[in-house]
Formats: sequence, structure tokens, C-alpha cells
Amino acid sequence: MAYDFSPFKKASEDSIEWLKREYTGLNTGRAMPAILDTVMVNAYGSKMAIAQLATISVEDSKTLRVVPWDKAVGKDIDSAVRESNLGLSVTLDATGLRLSFPSLTSERREILKKLAKEKLEEARIKIRNERQKVLTAIERQDGGEDEEKRLKNELQKFVDEANKKLEDLAEKKNSEITTG
Repeated sequence: MAYDFSPFKKASEDSIEWLKREYTGLNTGRAMPAILDTVMVNAYGSKMAIAQLATISVEDSKTLRVVPWDKAVGKDIDSAVRESNLGLSVTLDATGLRLSFPSLTSERREILKKLAKEKLEEARIKIRNERQKVLTAIERQDGGEDEEKRLKNELQKFVDEANKKLEDLAEKKNSEITTG
């Protein structure tokens, strides 16, 4: 009797993607365009992502350059970035915006590490909850003890794989925070 693990795999991938998005929003003192993904700008009568309004490039390790395609939305982008509380300093000039990432203090690094750890734990909990759902479904099936044990072992492999990916993301983010 085969069990369909695809809902668990999908939920695991969703948890991994969620953690990636959460980690993207953590400012590590390095200029990363992805940090602006969550900033929405009021332009042309609706809320739009900065990437839909401008070109974003890395000038150096501490500076992003945002060049709006329409110079009229430069002030709107400026306002949105300032209101986003990302901790960036914003300078508006004739060609666009320069976003400077401040250096991290040791206190801020510790706060970010703690926050990264909390996000990792949230993702782990999501996977654990999905695992429990699958275990319950496996136990309800009539396939015999051997089949149940085989399915549980297979599930554990998927859980271990997902947790390894989460750990790798967390390790990478901690490294960014430490060296930031």
C-alpha cells in the first residue's frame, strides 16, 4: 500500500520558502536588493513593489542604488523605504536613491541572531505539525505493522531532509550576521 507524501513535501517546501523570505528581511549590514522585496510603494494609485518601478543594483557592499524608470515616483519610493523601518539611510538625488546599510553593532548582531533562531524554530514547528498529520494518517491505514513502520521511516527521511535545509539556511544567515 503506497502513501502519498506529496502534501507533506509541499508543506515542507512552503516552510523552507517562508524561512528564506523571513531571513531576507533581516538586515545584516550587507547591501542586498532582496531586502526591498517587502517594501510596497504608493504609486499610480496602487501599491507596487520597488522592483516594478525601478532598477535596483548593488553599488558596493554597504550601498544599494535604486533608479526609478519614472523620476516622478522617486519621492514615493523614498517615503516607502523610510516608512519600512529597515534601518537604512536614504539619500535622494537627481538620478535616484542611494540606500546605505549601517554597520552592525555587536548588540544588534545578537538581536538578529536571536531573531534568526526564533524564525528557524517557527519553521521547524510547521514541519513538525505536518509530520504529526501524516503520522496520524499512516496509523489510521490498514496496512499492517511492517507497512506502517516502513512508511514512518520514509516520512522521517523527508523530515530529516527538510530540517537539514532549514539548518543550512540558518547557518548561512548566522554567518552573514557574524561577518556582516
